[in-house]
Amino acid sequence: MAWMIGRTEALTDPDAARRKAVAKLQELAEIDDAEAVVFPILVEALLLVESYRGARHQVTFLPELTDTVDRLLRELTIVEKTKEWAGADA
Repeated sequence: MAWMIGRTEALTDPDAARRKAVAKLQELAEIDDAEAVVFPILVEALLLVESYRGARHQVTFLPELTDTVDRLLRELTIVEKTKEWAGADA
């Protein structure tokens, strides 16, 4: 996956990393059934936060959160590429 926010970027300039994420999420309106893609991410994020709260152990739900975020990014990339290809045909 070409698009990403690196750990260094997120830690050194979190505001810029957030802006980058928001810019990427602008395409959510173009995804078929965006709610079905985003809702599992919210659930996993809630579980991640709750499992981490007050604990000093590995994050239990990180693989699921990673999978759902990756799915969202794949969908957004498809939307972007489709727009690029449509623009190239015009």
